[in-house]
Amino acid sequence: MSDLILGFILGIVQGLTEFLPVSSSAHLLIPNLVFGANDLGLAFDISVHVGSLLAVIYYFRDDILAMTKSLFQSNNLLKDERLLAVLLIIATIPIVIVGFFGSDLINENRSNVNSVAYMNLIFAGFLFFAYLYSSASKNLVELTVMGAIFIGVFQVFSLLPGASRSGTAMTAALLIGLNLKDASKFAFLLSIPTIFGALFFLLIEISTSNYSLNFNSLFIGFITSFVVAFLTIKYFLIFVDKIGMYPFVIYRIILGCILLLLI
Repeated sequence: MSDLILGFILGIVQGLTEFLPVSSSAHLLIPNLVFGANDLGLAFDISVHVGSLLAVIYYFRDDILAMTKSLFQSNNLLKDERLLAVLLIIATIPIVIVGFFGSDLINENRSNVNSVAYMNLIFAGFLFFAYLYSSASKNLVELTVMGAIFIGVFQVFSLLPGASRSGTAMTAALLIGLNLKDASKFAFLLSIPTIFGALFFLLIEISTSNYSLNFNSLFIGFITSFVVAFLTIKYFLIFVDKIGMYPFVIYRIILGCILLLLI
């Protein structure tokens, strides 16, 4: 498989799985397991992460602008936006701390197919339980500091390959009673500082290593990831109340079983 085709496929995978409650690491393993495809390297990882990051920033540009303004204004016109900005910062802290001190251990297990498969199955169970028993009665403006801390701590599990960042954040948000659409929105907004953090560690790693760059595959991966991520966010938020979480639970169980069969 050529690097351009692989870059296109992996760009689609990154754009889709970064924001759906499924594991991106599980899907990124499949081309290698099935086709014996080459690893495109850290530079490619950075390019597709930048694509998905810019997509979520562009989609929520009005919310981000309002939250930014609220932090520099003392009036109450943007109090809900100010609270949301503070809660996002609070929810980001746990994964930054654990990611910083545990980055070596995380990287060692990133390509462990056995671990990815079992984490898929385990966190599919958590998502099923959260969706089944969630009261789904709270709006985002009702989210508390303790709720944000709980989401942030639960999101730390996403550092386990196969757990899914958006999946863990949505699961935690449902467990504390947020409705499905607001749980999804908070998870998407929370991805912004989290992806920034992941990019920071990737840039540190690539700065200390020698990598050959294929700019064509980097560009293809970046553009594909941006477009697919934007469309994923847009249509997920439109249809999530209609489809619920069960299709993703079933899909993750099937995916986990497939990975175990491919080992």
